[in-house]
Amino acid sequence: MPLTETQPDAVANVYARALLDLAYSQGGQVAVESTLGELDDILDLARADTRFGEFFASRILAKADRDRALRTILDGRASQTVINFLLVLNRKGRLGHITGITAAYDKLVQSAFGRVEVDVYTAQPAEPDEQASLRERLRGILGKEPVLHFYTEPGMIGGIKLQIADQLVDASIATRLRKLREQMNTQGSAIIKGSAERLITADAPHAADTGH
Repeated sequence: MPLTETQPDAVANVYARALLDLAYSQGGQVAVESTLGELDDILDLARADTRFGEFFASRILAKADRDRALRTILDGRASQTVINFLLVLNRKGRLGHITGITAAYDKLVQSAFGRVEVDVYTAQPAEPDEQASLRERLRGILGKEPVLHFYTEPGMIGGIKLQIADQLVDASIATRLRKLREQMNTQGSAIIKGSAERLITADAPHAADTGH
């Protein structure tokens, strides 16, 4: 089976926190960020190489055999800290959840060093000056150093969408139009009713004069 893209959960956060504390004790911020880079590289390889991804996710392969394979594959390619961490995950039956654990570790790293991950969606690729301007604005708003990831979403009419942690900030033109349409649908009848009432009120004195 292929490697599953899991989301961070309570267990993933426990493993991620343990790894961050260990890495920090061994080399401070440099070691912490180096460990994150190694995990990202390993995940990139697992996503690009189907066989390697299946090696991580397989429930058939014996843990002892995978232990030996991990040591052989990663020897000289990853730090002993990362290798040992993956061995622990394997023995605990959590190696197939490496994507969620890495995502949890990433969030802890960014938070620990005053940074925040922001996914930016635009209809067209953002120019370098636009990226720099957005980064500066977000830095002032968030009070943290934003780590921006830019994505192009051709289906957008225009504007921008930001995914900041679990919050979606949607300022796209399509969303503005949808909200306007919703307002018209919910308020339109009230506007028509109000106009009719004003018309009746305006006619009322005339009706009284005629004796009706």
